[in-house]
Amino acid sequence: MNIPTLSLRSLRSSLSARLLLLTIIFVMIGEVLIYVPSVAQFRVSYLEERIAAARLATLSFEMLPARAITDALHRKLLSQSKSYNIVLRLPNRSIFVSGLAEVPPVAESFDIRNPSFFEIIADAARSLAQKGNRVIRIIGTAPDAANVSVEVMLDERPLRIAMWDFSARILGLSLLISVIAASLVFVTLHRLMVRPMHRITESMTGFRANPADESADIEGTERSDEIGIAQRELGIMQKEVRLALRQRRRLAALGSAVAKINHDLRNSLSTAVLASDRLATSSDPDVKKVLPRLLNAMDRAVDLCSQTLNYASEEAPELSPSCFSLRELIDEVGQAVQHSDVAVGGITWRNRIERKMMIEADRDQLFRALINVGRNAYQAGAANVSVACKFINDRICIEVTDDGPGLPEKARDNLFTPFIGSARAGGTGLGLVIVRDVMRAHGGDIALMETGADGTVFCLELPEKVREGARFWI
Repeated sequence: MNIPTLSLRSLRSSLSARLLLLTIIFVMIGEVLIYVPSVAQFRVSYLEERIAAARLATLSFEMLPARAITDALHRKLLSQSKSYNIVLRLPNRSIFVSGLAEVPPVAESFDIRNPSFFEIIADAARSLAQKGNRVIRIIGTAPDAANVSVEVMLDERPLRIAMWDFSARILGLSLLISVIAASLVFVTLHRLMVRPMHRITESMTGFRANPADESADIEGTERSDEIGIAQRELGIMQKEVRLALRQRRRLAALGSAVAKINHDLRNSLSTAVLASDRLATSSDPDVKKVLPRLLNAMDRAVDLCSQTLNYASEEAPELSPSCFSLRELIDEVGQAVQHSDVAVGGITWRNRIERKMMIEADRDQLFRALINVGRNAYQAGAANVSVACKFINDRICIEVTDDGPGLPEKARDNLFTPFIGSARAGGTGLGLVIVRDVMRAHGGDIALMETGADGTVFCLELPEKVREGARFWI
């Protein structure tokens, strides 16, 4: 059993590692967003505690006579409130409690009675940014009376130290929460997503390396979500692709055998044709009566062998696009069809393409496709064929319309199936198959628009391309 080793590079590219790292980062971002207002509120609470302590210190001055408050009591009360001096502003009078030593100058005053959200955040940021100590004045409301205000002068350093201690606790708690949350999210996502995706990836890699190995197929699952659907569809696709590859190998072997048989058969038919030429000089009326049918049968057999060999040996058409007149191409196709062996009884070819219409495509391949459609029409019994074009959304449709008897139902069902879709006896059914291959190589397709007693209409589609004010199609 091979045990995979994890390198630093594979760890960085691992989906699991990325999920873990992203989870920690996102949780930390959330904690930062929580920390900013938290530390600001901690500062306000700290200052409110100092206001409350100062208020308690002034209660003694309200209850005791002035002679009873000694210097020692002054110092003790101010020490308990951690302030230099206190100003109590009552509705009818003010009380000032001051220390005996000289008070440093006030660096900044803060009113915490009705602060806004952004003010307390800005004040907290300035407090944390200070490096030395400074004396600040705090103005607040007495906790026991809404109409009594308290002013306190105190050092900012203890406040800043307390704020940094609070920040350290928040950071430690945030890291702990981040690790726990990331671990839970990682385990959950690894079970729900990463591990199934890893199995899907391994199955795809193994299938690509050896499509014939059925052990590389993905296992079935009962999951109903997107990953479960992807896993089931991959399993179905692997079975269908393996079956198609198996059939392709068999068809390739069969094609090679048929090609060899066709080659020998063509040689035999050529010998038979040479022998039948001597029969043409015979004066026997029965021989003269049977000879044309014999020659036609041999011609059809040779044509069948030629088409089969060409189809078996042909690959996807390679295109050499050029810009040319579509009307001129249709004229050439019409002349070729009218002078071919299918037009023995005389036919009519109508070109309804505008003269100014240009097209960009492989001219030879498109000629090949159109002549196959035209020949099929006349072989099916049509006497008139017309070619026009129209626009359907962003595509051009070259319409080939005939007045033949229409396609039988069997031919419609297997229209593009080789050796099956022919509408006439003795046909190979390769004509429209070749047309479809040519059109798809151009990025288009061929479609049967309608068929019936009044005739048949095929649409040869090509994608439209607009260039320099003129219309082109490729």
